[in-house]
Amino acid sequence: MRKKLALCFIITILSASLGQAKEIAGISMPDALQADGQTLVLNGAGVRTKYFIDLYVGGLYLKQKTGAAEKIMASDEPMAIRLHIISSLITSEKMEAATREGFINATVGDAAPLADRLEGFIAVFREKINKEDVYEFVYVPAIGTKISKNGKLKTTIQGIDFKKALFGIWLCAKPAQENLKAQMLGR
Repeated sequence: MRKKLALCFIITILSASLGQAKEIAGISMPDALQADGQTLVLNGAGVRTKYFIDLYVGGLYLKQKTGAAEKIMASDEPMAIRLHIISSLITSEKMEAATREGFINATVGDAAPLADRLEGFIAVFREKINKEDVYEFVYVPAIGTKISKNGKLKTTIQGIDFKKALFGIWLCAKPAQENLKAQMLGR
């Protein structure tokens, strides 16, 4: 019996170390994403809620795990955020309003230098948003942030300043949701 328990324990530890996908709110978040040939690992993930309603599962992917939000936002290396929509209550209009507010918070009120690029980003959300849609924002140095919906590239937006503000929506001093920030940072 002890041998069976020891074997079960070893299998559990090995399975965890092999990087199984993380399940959150019934959504399986991949343990890794690819960014122009580089593997990004799931740093952390959680659920965005508002008024007790689960809206989406968000995951942060980095080359190496870290809990340093400022370092992540400033870093000029590949990284990604994946959003899996889990509520039919999310609309294009609500996503646009939340994104604009997020950029204001992430730039401490100075989003004007990003205005044209922000409009290009928001244009992706003007397409109908459905439950189970998956958005990926993948930053690649010297290329920009690739914005995909359901695996299809929609646009690429240049500039590390844009990437810093975009990732700041979830990681800045005034994030979309404090506990989601903590979860994305692996806390």
